[in-house]
Amino acid sequence: MFKSTKYTLLLAVITVSLLVTSCGAETTPEPALEINHIETAVAETVAAQNAAQSVEAPVTPSPAFTQTPLVFSPIFTPLATASSPTLPAAAQKTQCASASLVSENIPDGTVFKAGEKFTKTWEIKNTSLCAWDTTYKIIFWNGDILGGAYYYNLPQAVAPGQTLPISLVLTAPADAAVYNSEWMLQTPDKINFGVGQYSAPFYTKIEVSASAKPNYSVDAIDFTLTQDPPSGCPANINYTVTATLATTGPMEFTYYWAQSDGNNSAPKTITVDAAKTLILSREWKLHIATNTGTRWFALIITDPVLKEYPPVEFTKTCGG
Repeated sequence: MFKSTKYTLLLAVITVSLLVTSCGAETTPEPALEINHIETAVAETVAAQNAAQSVEAPVTPSPAFTQTPLVFSPIFTPLATASSPTLPAAAQKTQCASASLVSENIPDGTVFKAGEKFTKTWEIKNTSLCAWDTTYKIIFWNGDILGGAYYYNLPQAVAPGQTLPISLVLTAPADAAVYNSEWMLQTPDKINFGVGQYSAPFYTKIEVSASAKPNYSVDAIDFTLTQDPPSGCPANINYTVTATLATTGPMEFTYYWAQSDGNNSAPKTITVDAAKTLILSREWKLHIATNTGTRWFALIITDPVLKEYPPVEFTKTCGG
C-alpha cells in the first residue's frame, strides 16, 4: 500500500514537471535566438562576398579599351593621304593625253609614183602619267587621208615613258601634186591629242610625180657638233660634226666635207634604194699646241644638184 502510494506520488511529480517545462517553452522564445544566429551568418556571408569583390576587382582589369586601338590602327593608315588634293575627273583624263615624236620614216618630201603604196612610221613616246592600251586610237585629223582608214586602234599597250612605232600603210594619190596627211591620238574618253608642247598633229608630206622616173632629191635636215672631252685642256681635242640627211626616193648622190683650213674630204657617192634617212659625220682633231680660234665644217652635195649648206662653227680655247 505504501509502495503504491510512493509510485503514485512519483508519477505525479514527473507529470507536473513536464507540464511546467511545456509552459516555459511558450513564454521563452528560444527559436528567436536561432533566427538571430541565421541573420548574423547571412550578414557575415554578404560582408565576406563584398570584401572578396573589393579585393578581386583591381586584380583583373580589362585591357580591351587600351589595346583595341593599337590592334586596329593599321586599318586607318591610308587616311594619311586624305590631305592630298583630289583632281577632278576631267583633269585625270587629260593627264593621259601627252606624247612626243621621237623619229619618223619615210622622210617628208619623198616622191612617189601615182598609186604607189608606202608605209609611214612615227616613233611616238608616251609622256603621260597613264598606260595606253589598245582602246586608244590613231585618228585622221586633216589634209589628205592617202587611202588610209579614218582611225586605227593602237597595236599594243604602251607604259608611261615607253616608245611605240606607229606604222600606217598609205597610197599615193593619182594626181601629181604635194600632199600632206595629219594624224592625232585619241584617249578612250574621246580626248584628241598630238605630240610636243603644243600637242601638234604628226604628219607625212609626200610628192606624187607623173614622170616614169621622178626627180628624187636629198636634203640635210639637221646638224650637230660635239667636243670630246667636253671641257678642259687635254693634249688632244676631237670636234665632230654630224649631218642628218633625207632622200625622197631611190637615188644616187655625191657629197664632200669642206673645212676652214682647206683640209677637205674626198668626194663620196652614196646609192639608196628607197626614201631613207642617213647620218653623215666628219671629225677634226686638234692638238693643244694648235692655235686657238674659230674654225668650221661645211657639207656640200655636188650631184644630182649642187647644194652648199651653211658652215658649222666651233671655237678652240686652249693652246698656243
